[in-house]
Order: sequence, then C-alpha cells, then structure tokens
Amino acid sequence: MTRILTWTALALVTANAAEAQNNCASRDVVIERLAERFGETRQTIGLAQESRVVETFASLETGTWTITVTLPNGVTCLVASGTSFEGLDEAPRPAGEQS
Repeated sequence: MTRILTWTALALVTANAAEAQNNCASRDVVIERLAERFGETRQTIGLAQESRVVETFASLETGTWTITVTLPNGVTCLVASGTSFEGLDEAPRPAGEQS
C-alpha cells in the first residue's frame, strides 16, 4: 500500500504549483488541522523530485486519508484525500513479477 500511495502522490506532485496554492499552508498548520478535524496522523513518508516530501496522513478509526506534499520552503499542499484507508504490510514483489 505504501508504494501504491507513494506512486500516486508522485504523479500528483507534478501538478501546476499555481493551481495548488488554494490548498496550501505552512506544514504546522496543515498537520494540526488534519489531526484536529479528522483525527489523521502520518502513516507514510517519501521523498519526491525536487526535494519534495510526500506524506500520507490517515485516521485508523474512521478510515479517512490525505496525501500531502511539502515543498522545500516549508509550504505543505493537500493533493488528494479519501476514505477506506487500510495499512498493509505486504512483502515487496521481485522485479518483473506481476501481481
């Protein structure tokens, strides 16, 4: 699941920065709002192109989730959200093996 979410987020990271400005704030504000409003905490983290940090926040109680991207300047943008989050602990498949 972590790899799937990371690849999804990486695809979304390429969105136009000007369009993302409506869904952005300082990282501290974003994390606080996700915790207070939705009970979401960080579940995954990864590094994307141009030193952007991609994180998935989720509530294990309600199943809501949010993918964020934090830019090198500390601004965090919401890029996707949804429901039915499940944390999986699957072993990686060898290269070339189909699922």
